[in-house]
Amino acid sequence: MALLHRATLRPSKLALLTTWLPDRQWYQGPAGVDVVSSGAYRFDDPAGEVGIETMLVGVPGGPVHQVPLTYRAAPVDGADAWLVGTTEHSALGRRWVYDGCGDPVYAAALAHAILAGTGQAEQYFEVDGRREVHEPTMTVVASGAGDNSVRPVGDIRRVVDGDSTIIVTDSVELVVVRRPAEDGAAGAAGATLSGSWAGQPTTVPLAYARTL
Repeated sequence: MALLHRATLRPSKLALLTTWLPDRQWYQGPAGVDVVSSGAYRFDDPAGEVGIETMLVGVPGGPVHQVPLTYRAAPVDGADAWLVGTTEHSALGRRWVYDGCGDPVYAAALAHAILAGTGQAEQYFEVDGRREVHEPTMTVVASGAGDNSVRPVGDIRRVVDGDSTIIVTDSVELVVVRRPAEDGAAGAAGATLSGSWAGQPTTVPLAYARTL
């Protein structure tokens, strides 16, 4: 389960992405135009240290882009190439926001969500000591076999960032579809994470996982 905080971020996640996205080779849209969110889903970090959220964003009239994000309390050595930016969280303080495709915690969470068939994490707020469920903005399903004994992914060995981003780890190859409504990873092999959101009523592939 993913614990959410009723908090403000300065700058906001969408403001960070508005600045960061135009420099990505897979981005299709103008620079200097505020991006808007079409939906989002989360995974859980079993260690409780890293926030993991995948956002579907784009400019009005343009394609929807998938951006996995990880939120950390401190910078990660050697990960500057994946840094989206920093933000001040009113409850947690400064957070370093990374493109999850370069973060091993995201890779492990994605592999488990797909191969174990768990899909997205349930999201909730804590209100007066009780849990208040936050309704998801996307429907996400996984085709994995439901086996929780998924091998650890180990280290990230290589990342190839394109219209679909390929993440190669010690034990699994992951494919993240950057523009999922266009099925930019057609032909990718493995178990699948699929989803739908407002404006995308049919389910489309979001990511793939293939054990090595």
